[in-house]
Amino acid sequence: MQASLPHASLPMYDFPAIRGTTDRYWQAIRSALGQGPQELVRDGDVWRGWQDPDLLLSQTCGLPFRSRLKGKVALVGTPDFGLPGCGPGEYNSVFVARKDDPRNDLTDFEGAKFAVNEFGSQSGWAAPIMYTRSQNVAFGGFLKTGAHIASAEAVAEGRADIAALDGVSWRFMGAEGTLSRKLKAIDITPPSPGLPYITSLKNDPAQIFAAVEHAIASLSQADRDALGLKGLVWIAPDRYTAVPTPAPPGISL
Repeated sequence: MQASLPHASLPMYDFPAIRGTTDRYWQAIRSALGQGPQELVRDGDVWRGWQDPDLLLSQTCGLPFRSRLKGKVALVGTPDFGLPGCGPGEYNSVFVARKDDPRNDLTDFEGAKFAVNEFGSQSGWAAPIMYTRSQNVAFGGFLKTGAHIASAEAVAEGRADIAALDGVSWRFMGAEGTLSRKLKAIDITPPSPGLPYITSLKNDPAQIFAAVEHAIASLSQADRDALGLKGLVWIAPDRYTAVPTPAPPGISL
């Protein structure tokens, strides 16, 4: 019987335009670890991959970590993208609308249609909904898109009025240019812990943390800039679980 092999993925910010840079980043991690698969997994069920005993390294979102993965995976660390107004390893969500929409304040979007990537997303669902509730703003409907870029496209094309995009994704869209030129930022959420790296419980997360930290430092400045990476930090699991989670539409928690 053939033994199973360790696998790795970096699915959360694997934008097509910087896929080659992501591959170089993985090779740097692999070299520092002295082990690991030659290539990243880029297809298949991410949930199955995250919970696989042979997972060497992947990246998840804060909401899946606190809701389903805590205690089933080991937290390695959280990449720091140096987002404005955020602490090390933190990120926020940016509310965006069409550039030609006359509404410029979040409160103007009462009753609007909100594009959400996934109801299991911290940046696309939990953070913006908790913030809009604090501002006494209620959306009138939801369009599930499956990805941040798809939410941005839905707003740009008029299929939704507003969306909340992960701050890292929004920064990348701004650098890429084409889509962001059709949108404008309306507001931002308070920061929350960023998207953590995880590994199987059978692995040593401290060893992997050291390898990732070394890999980031070994990248060229151009590659670090393309990925937006500033470093790797430790954010305790309890900080993730303390973040509130709103129920999806039609479901009571």
